[in-house]
Amino acid sequence: MDLRCAALLFDLDGVLVDSRAVVERTWRRWAARHGLDAEPLLAFAHGRRTRDTLMAMVPQLDPAHEVAWLDAAELEDLEGVVAVPGAAALTAGLPAGAWAIVTSCGRELARRRLARAGLPLPGVLLTSEDVTRGKPAPEGYLLAARRLAADPASCLVFEDAPPGIAAARAAGCTVVGLSTTHAPGQLAHCQAIVPDLRSVEVASEAGELAVRLV
Repeated sequence: MDLRCAALLFDLDGVLVDSRAVVERTWRRWAARHGLDAEPLLAFAHGRRTRDTLMAMVPQLDPAHEVAWLDAAELEDLEGVVAVPGAAALTAGLPAGAWAIVTSCGRELARRRLARAGLPLPGVLLTSEDVTRGKPAPEGYLLAARRLAADPASCLVFEDAPPGIAAARAAGCTVVGLSTTHAPGQLAHCQAIVPDLRSVEVASEAGELAVRLV
């Protein structure tokens, strides 16, 4: 499949960086502290801000206190964080100012995970601190498009989780799903689904990005 766009917008975890081991390890530690079953939390948390997960799943707890614990735990644990296959080669060849990251994690955590995975920091990095409403709300993707001076309808988003796909579609973007975290059948409403970024080739042509999915 061949697609054309003005800019590429990437989710971080599960799209550029494989951090699943540390995310699940941290949530399991947190759940054990509170005597909770971690499985429903993990099923809901992928693709969402920590605060939104806590408020939806355990509204009886103080979100500020629990977010602080979870954020601190993740900042100190980078064991097993690696680049998703194809991410390094793809991002290394992207034109400056033509791509952004839109993630549900915090800015410092995003920076640390990118550095650990050996991936570049884009000029536009949108994190949980930059939005009032996280995914599946479209705010992050709309803001990223605006900062790249691109029409959201001309942006191509790479996502691995239903909340992120919903956010990108609500922003008016075209979405390519990666089956790195969820089975293809759970990634509805994507233009296409690929196993990882080794299936994506990007070239700059006449002021546009030509994207080939192979």
